[in-house]
Amino acid sequence: MSNSIEIKVPDIGDFKDVPVIEIFVKPGDTVKAEDALVSLESDKATMDVPAPRGGVVQSIAVKLGDKVSEGSVIMSFAAEGGAAAAAPAAAVKPSVSAPPSPVNAPAGLAEVRVPDIGEFKDVPVIEIFVKVGDTVKAEDPLVSLESDKATMDVPAPLSGVVQAITIKIGDKVSEGSVILSLATGDAPVAAAATAPATSATTTAAPAAAPVSAGAAIDEAAFALAYAGPAVRKLARELGVDLGRVKGTGDHGRIVRADVEAFAKGGGAAAAAPAAGKAAAPAGGGGGGLDLLPWPKVDFAKFGPTERKELSRIKKISAANLHRNWVVIPHVTTHDEADITDLEQFRVQMNKELEKSGVKISMLPFMMKAAVAALKKFPEFNASLDGDALVLKNYWHIGFAADTPNGLMVPVIRDVDKKSVPDIAKEMGELAKLARDGKLKPDQMSGGTFTISSLGGIGGIYFTPIINAPEVAIMGVCKSYWKQHSADGKTYASRLTLPLSLSWDHRVIDGAAAARFNVYFANVLADLRRVLF
Repeated sequence: MSNSIEIKVPDIGDFKDVPVIEIFVKPGDTVKAEDALVSLESDKATMDVPAPRGGVVQSIAVKLGDKVSEGSVIMSFAAEGGAAAAAPAAAVKPSVSAPPSPVNAPAGLAEVRVPDIGEFKDVPVIEIFVKVGDTVKAEDPLVSLESDKATMDVPAPLSGVVQAITIKIGDKVSEGSVILSLATGDAPVAAAATAPATSATTTAAPAAAPVSAGAAIDEAAFALAYAGPAVRKLARELGVDLGRVKGTGDHGRIVRADVEAFAKGGGAAAAAPAAGKAAAPAGGGGGGLDLLPWPKVDFAKFGPTERKELSRIKKISAANLHRNWVVIPHVTTHDEADITDLEQFRVQMNKELEKSGVKISMLPFMMKAAVAALKKFPEFNASLDGDALVLKNYWHIGFAADTPNGLMVPVIRDVDKKSVPDIAKEMGELAKLARDGKLKPDQMSGGTFTISSLGGIGGIYFTPIINAPEVAIMGVCKSYWKQHSADGKTYASRLTLPLSLSWDHRVIDGAAAARFNVYFANVLADLRRVLF
């Protein structure tokens, strides 16, 4: 026997008419509690609606592009067996996307776990935004995690009262780790004293009332401040210029308590001068760098202006690029590759593959050339770990993708094991996901080397910024025809590709970089070299 229940959109805050951008199941699918059912995308965030319990999907009431709000029915469900089957549908109405209560937990008590965060494991907790006794709404940030690629906030899956916090700052968590428990119904809320002391004191009390901004927020300094999304949101609400806040978290990170102290006008945060410090991230080495105050200019004095907020991705990219540029001693070596024969081969291959729908650009060939060069010069396929160099015996190549929301770097895994058409097909799929804002963390992680191509636009040479924790990046511009001579007497017009290799001078010296560039160019000139 099974009992049919309706699955509805839970409390998603103030968002209404949010479009459905992905449906993960179909009628007849068996799902487990917490499996993602559909994905919604507001103008602020992407939200997955999880299954409230295990069961079988009976019917789906929405399609891609439909707009839904809290309480909208998205599908019907058959919860099978035992108490789940006997439970009335009304029992799930208040928050149908709530995680299931543990078997031995009191009714109305839900464990909140770390959701799917891609391949990341043992990710440190860098901030806890709540304390025992706090009331939270669905999608409120609970904790912040920081991988080597990005900062991720874990939101509340439903509304409730925090009963216990099971982690503390510095703990390392992975997908499925329990971070806290929420009282969602009539269950008694444990006293704050029953929670670990570290959990109860990890965040300061909220400010009593927002303060006026005083001076206008410096948007450039705000974007570059070392802070997570939830802290940035709080700073906006309180009118706090993050560029003037001194971070007290690890490696100078600005935490919630810093913003609240600044808003109150007291504490170390309030005393921070406008000229801040560029903090060195973990493992990067180096100390703080004194910066001059960012110039404040009333641009409207000189003519009409228009204000446009940076996208979330551009803000994150700005912080990462700023860190990488400040911490890594960049040097860029330029060279040229003769790709005349390779271009003829590429055109011929596209004609042969025309019916398959796969179109090959020059980039898959560059990835194959990169693998050959990385195998010959393994220090380029490495990462610094303190005073040691970690040499990687796998070759995952990232490529910089320009999207409407900003720069993203999808990663092609095991390039050494894939054919050029396979790489081209996968690149097209990942690039589309990037443009649509649907790339997952695991599709942007694990890269060992990156290629940044401006080939479709123009330019001759540039300095690409290294994508930490990698130690090198290859930049390529638009190819052009140039007169070449092998003997200094006769000249021929050859298609030439400009190469710009940026490298970490802590790991690589100039001679090795020059040899890498020459070898990379030689492989592109004659791909038969990859056979040796």
